[in-house]
Amino acid sequence: MTELMIKGGRVIDPARDYDQIADVLLKDSLVERIEPGLETPAGALVIEAEGLIVTPGLIDIHVHLRDPGQEYKEDIQSGTRAAAAGGFTALAAMANTDPVGDDPAMIGYVRKKAAGAAARVYPIGALTKGLAGREMAEMGRMKLAGAVGFSDDGKPVMDGMMMRNALHYASGIGAVVIAHEEDLHLAAGGMMHEGTVSSILGLRGIPAAAEEAMISRDLMLLKITGGRLHIAHLSTAGSVDLLRRAKASGLNVTAEVTPHHLLLTDRLVKNSGYNTNTKVNPPLRTEQDRQALWEGLLDGTIDVIASDHAPHHPDDKDVEYDFAPCGIAGLESTLPLMLDELASDRIKDLTLPLLIEKLSSAPARVLDLPGGSLKQGNPADVTIIDPDRQFIIEPAKWYSKSCNTPFAGKRVKGAPEYTIVGGEITMKEGVVTERTTRG
Repeated sequence: MTELMIKGGRVIDPARDYDQIADVLLKDSLVERIEPGLETPAGALVIEAEGLIVTPGLIDIHVHLRDPGQEYKEDIQSGTRAAAAGGFTALAAMANTDPVGDDPAMIGYVRKKAAGAAARVYPIGALTKGLAGREMAEMGRMKLAGAVGFSDDGKPVMDGMMMRNALHYASGIGAVVIAHEEDLHLAAGGMMHEGTVSSILGLRGIPAAAEEAMISRDLMLLKITGGRLHIAHLSTAGSVDLLRRAKASGLNVTAEVTPHHLLLTDRLVKNSGYNTNTKVNPPLRTEQDRQALWEGLLDGTIDVIASDHAPHHPDDKDVEYDFAPCGIAGLESTLPLMLDELASDRIKDLTLPLLIEKLSSAPARVLDLPGGSLKQGNPADVTIIDPDRQFIIEPAKWYSKSCNTPFAGKRVKGAPEYTIVGGEITMKEGVVTERTTRG
């Protein structure tokens, strides 16, 4: 394989507390050396990175690829191209496909179809068969087949005993359980956050307690069973407080937050005129919740930023608010939105190394994935960022098949310039290619 030299960029590797101008040499799909003033090997491909940021390959641990079963919304190839375009070298794919990813054959299907794609795909297996919440899925066999975690995301596990048994079993095989925290009885078919705005709009609301009650339950079950729990798409101030106290007590729990919950509030539903691209689960919350999420991210309570990429066909969203599916497509907007927030200086204490950690080393740590650091011998997965490039988010130009986002038309500052997977460039200046190396 041709050697690849990345010269003169600001190299940020949060896992090693490394932040300086240096050269990065990639060889045989691995990180070979990082230091200033490296001599370029004869025949090496060179990327001049002066003025750019060189980071470990970014990892999105919450993505819906819709493959198999809903390929008209997204498939593995379009989803991985979207990931590469967004600067992600790897993603974790949720199991709410059709059929559900609840057995080793489905895990194998995802891995085989993703071989050689523009980004690595790590399958997450279903926690219960058919996501029905009644019978535990074969987690042990799925883990052997390549599943990196287990979740019924999209559906909460309402049965407390089922969740207790799943946490206990997952603990025994060293697996992480990823929880969609929502009490369906409290949510009661709500369309948006329950509050002043929902009352004004006449839309049924989802109270913060629907999320917080389930988190409380699962933290108690985690204390009984041990093991590891990861909470998906945290959205309320109360949830942040519960997580903070759980970590202080020593529980092995982690959590993620999405860009839309960090940047938007329920007022957008009103201000956008019932734009269905604002409909997401959990719903956009209040300004108080948004501020609490930032506080949790900055103080380490929240570990990861994840897109919760949930693509939908335009026809699915072009209906009344009540009937529209929940979800925002985010693989190609997550990094630019976060870089733009950094550039704006609106959030005190938000730094580039912290942002990179939440998008690289922390996701790798939560799911025990390869990568997340540029240390010697690690996979040659690298993201190169231009912090100064300004552009307008135009979903019609995305590699994703879907463009359901409330951020369309937003001008942002900061964008991925190169995505490198296994030493191969899969995205250069916005143009995506597949890897030549299969498997």
